[in-house]
Amino acid sequence: MKKTDNILIIGAGLCGSLLALRMAQRGYEVQLIEKRPDLRDVHQDAGRSINLALSDRGLKGLRLAGVEEAARELCIPMTGRMIHDKEGNTFLSKYSGRENEYINSISRPGLNMLLLDAAEAMPNVTITFNKGCKSVDLENATATFKDYQTGEEITYKGDVILGTDGAGSVVRKNMFNHKKFLFSFSQEWLTHGYKEITIPKADDGGFRTEKGALHIWPRGEDMLIALPNLDGSFTVTLFLPYSNSDYCFDNLTSPEMVLEYFTKEYPDAISLMPNLVEEFFDNPTGPLGTIKCSPWNSYGKTLLLGDAAHAIVPFYGQGMNASFEDVIVFDEVLEAHEGDWQKVFSAYEAARKKDTDAIADLAVDNFHEMKEHTASRLFQAKRKLETAFEAEFPEEYYSKYSLVTFNENISYHEAMTRGRAQDKAILNLLDDGKLTDAMSLKEKLTMVQKETQEILHDDEVVGKM
Repeated sequence: MKKTDNILIIGAGLCGSLLALRMAQRGYEVQLIEKRPDLRDVHQDAGRSINLALSDRGLKGLRLAGVEEAARELCIPMTGRMIHDKEGNTFLSKYSGRENEYINSISRPGLNMLLLDAAEAMPNVTITFNKGCKSVDLENATATFKDYQTGEEITYKGDVILGTDGAGSVVRKNMFNHKKFLFSFSQEWLTHGYKEITIPKADDGGFRTEKGALHIWPRGEDMLIALPNLDGSFTVTLFLPYSNSDYCFDNLTSPEMVLEYFTKEYPDAISLMPNLVEEFFDNPTGPLGTIKCSPWNSYGKTLLLGDAAHAIVPFYGQGMNASFEDVIVFDEVLEAHEGDWQKVFSAYEAARKKDTDAIADLAVDNFHEMKEHTASRLFQAKRKLETAFEAEFPEEYYSKYSLVTFNENISYHEAMTRGRAQDKAILNLLDDGKLTDAMSLKEKLTMVQKETQEILHDDEVVGKM
């Protein structure tokens, strides 16, 4: 491996742009190729991307590349979930009992443009748009693209190819179809899809509802969420079954049905969305799925990163953060094994695969938690107790959410293992009535910690059987 090596990166989304910037900072020649037009020059279609929640793991990746502070200028802090019931009542469920822990609403195109600008400013980065990858020669690190402006095909060669071309990755598809390459692939769809709607800014230019929270309207099988934007608007996302429900995408086919559904389920939200019907029918319905695959690398020439390797559903707000953490881990492995691409690729996958599988599973868990459990009394009691633990004993207790979202130095797998055990311990103790009002908060914490350790021990024993 030489610093004059040419790194061919396919896909200039968030992961690819950050990766290009970091590889250029390390001294490599970088060719970044994207199938879409330059989003800095064209308006992005509405309804095609879920708002992003930037948290500590993602910020760490941006910090590595020296663009954290610039990214923070695009952020709106959100301190918790604002839960809306069917009567229009609301309450704030804080993400953490520690004052300095919050997530950030950020514009996907805004952040992508920032990263593209930073990468393009590097003298050793070339970015090419409007060229869609058609095929990849895995063994020789070449890729053939179609120029969407001229219709011509062109082949690019790198010393290695890094595939960051998203959930529909052409690089991954070539691995799957390669006859001499044993490749495992799974794709699991939720029965729900999503559609975006907008709460516009108020007439005075401000926000129509609380801007410092992620708003959730949990309705069991259905859910509405809203995240704030810098211009005073909110991006609202409806998660709804495709079929087999009283209200689903298959039967919300008329303005009357849409208005009936929203009036019944989201009475306090409908008045905030004057363009509801128009946007419902104009904006696309998107699918929600999880992709897992292995191996991520082939012949020491090609590697998958980001959604191309591990696409997840958006319900932990960790898709982008996980992809940025990919760049961190890759950078660490590259530092340790620079000189041997095969060793770098293999060591990266060994270090990362377990964690991306964990956050994929956690994201599906959180989908059910958000739409079904956030409004339940038992769940609310658990969150209230956890918030109190974190406020009073900030170094002794971290909820599962805090472990995942605010502890970037703990792996996703460790956060999942510890967090699930803690959740089970608290829910069991609450349901059994063992955490009484007569107990001090410290006594409750001691009991929860003891129960958690017993669950972890039992799970470890079962895992060895």
